[in-house]
Amino acid sequence: MKILVAVTFMAILASLIWALLHMMRGSAPPEEGLAPPKNKMATALALRVGLSIVLFVCVLISWKMGWIQPTGIPPGV
Repeated sequence: MKILVAVTFMAILASLIWALLHMMRGSAPPEEGLAPPKNKMATALALRVGLSIVLFVCVLISWKMGWIQPTGIPPGV
């Protein structure tokens, strides 16, 4: 489970970097008679949101199934 979380987190970071690169480069205006370029930055950010939701759901399911246990400050302290 730890490997899945680490891989998903790295994919989220890679998607953020990909969006940053496309934002910094910008896009050239479309040439006459050609379709406008696809918005790759929006695609990268949508992928990041999707991966974040999948990671959250996986952690929630793992907690409900008992595969992981919450740690930290005990309640009432």
